[in-house]
Amino acid sequence: MTSKKTRVPRMLRGSLVTLRRRCGKPGCRCADGQERHEAPALSYSERGRTRVVMLEQADVAAVAAALARYRAAKAELEEAASAGLAALTEQVAAERADRRRSR
Repeated sequence: MTSKKTRVPRMLRGSLVTLRRRCGKPGCRCADGQERHEAPALSYSERGRTRVVMLEQADVAAVAAALARYRAAKAELEEAASAGLAALTEQVAAERADRRRSR
């Protein structure tokens, strides 16, 4: 038995959105504009432009999990960077205070 490898990466940046559109067929349920076709998509920004990747319904859960992992990793990185900045500012302040005392 072969295992199907998921095509969704472990981490993704962006937002999970639902696109709503009309197909253009005159006899379709969406023709009157009241009801539109819906499709899941991943929206992300690249070089200042919004990009959209259409998804299959089967990939939505995996994409949502990858987005959550990205947000968690980003929050962890921000927390570590803030702690580093706090430590640096404390160290610089302590060194300045020592120099003032030694004058």
